[in-house]
Amino acid sequence: MSVAATRDEVRNEAPPSRSDAGPAPKRIVVAYGFWIFILSDIVMFSALFAAYAVLVRATAGGPTGAELFNQVTLAIQTACLLASSYTCGLMSLAINSRRRIGTYYLAAITFVLGAAFLALEIREFAGMIARGATPQRSAFLSAFFTLVGAHGLHVAAGLIWLALLMAHVAIKDFAANVERRLRCFALYWHALDIIWVWLFTVVYLMGLLQ
Repeated sequence: MSVAATRDEVRNEAPPSRSDAGPAPKRIVVAYGFWIFILSDIVMFSALFAAYAVLVRATAGGPTGAELFNQVTLAIQTACLLASSYTCGLMSLAINSRRRIGTYYLAAITFVLGAAFLALEIREFAGMIARGATPQRSAFLSAFFTLVGAHGLHVAAGLIWLALLMAHVAIKDFAANVERRLRCFALYWHALDIIWVWLFTVVYLMGLLQ
């Protein structure tokens, strides 16, 4: 009787809860946390886009976007950033295949394209300031420099991050924590690419058509 009762008790026991099974794997925690970071960044850029949309016509008699933007420079910038997103995707494939040389090569191309984009943006800002189109000149220019500058700072941070990641690969090869960071970087870089597409459309393309 005691043996049968024990068996019935075992059958009636509730299955262990998720908390009893221990914490979630680190890769899931990191991925979840990084997605929260990306979404918070999108919220920030949404606020900057909204501010720009409100202030775009507040030029205070100063230059407008149509007078300041260079179509050729914009085309080259966009091509560089879109191409860097493509090479970043190829880098992710090389990481999946554990191809170290391919990862270095594609990371270097991504870095050069991102640096070229950033250099063109800095040159654009310098040219505007030289013409007297400073952030203090009008509300439109304040909103423009804030929005575009925020994206440029994110690109600069991404380039520094990529360089550090390649140093990690050289030291630790494709360790689990290094691979997680590389995947987070790829997600970050693609997010910057998507934001630039919106920025190019809302700020530059619509500005040129005014």
